[in-house]
Amino acid sequence: MWDARYSEDELAYGDQPNDFLREQVAALSKGTCLCIAEGQGRNAAWLAGQGFDVTAMDQSAAGMQRAQEFARQHGRQIRTEVADLATYDLGENRWDTIVAIFAHLPPALRADVHRRIVTALKPGGTVLLEAYTPGKYAMPGHGGPPESQRDWTMTRDLLLGEFAGLECVIAREVEREVNEGKHHQGLSATVQFLASKPMGGQN
Repeated sequence: MWDARYSEDELAYGDQPNDFLREQVAALSKGTCLCIAEGQGRNAAWLAGQGFDVTAMDQSAAGMQRAQEFARQHGRQIRTEVADLATYDLGENRWDTIVAIFAHLPPALRADVHRRIVTALKPGGTVLLEAYTPGKYAMPGHGGPPESQRDWTMTRDLLLGEFAGLECVIAREVEREVNEGKHHQGLSATVQFLASKPMGGQN
């Protein structure tokens, strides 16, 4: 599915960075940045332009190829890695910032990835995430997991639990217009989360 979607001529999720990422970029820890499930690279390329040393990863080889092309077209440099989050080594105390934009996963894998993100952040590092909430199914917009995968959506309380050990900066559920290419459009419900790893934080 993803290789097919990312091979289309039109960028699946547009050419602009996520609104929450753009809004909060000044709060992110500068340095090494990992964008997980990064699709075609719109957020990674933009972050590179903001001075981050960016690695984008996704399970789709087609997506990562488009990410490199997109970055080059905008005069940016990013690293790309094709990998499955179930087995991808996020490392330990490795990243200054990790970004997850609409990276919806099965619940057990999601909880494991979030736990590994806490370990992977350097002390003082930041994680920024936006995802759809179950409230999206009552909204007119489209995008995110189908209702058969309702448990792939996220809530504020869920994220506070799965990112235990981090210092929460923002954890809010919002209704907002999402305008990110043809696959994320219209009024919908999302959760926005920003947290940092304590300077004395252990894994």
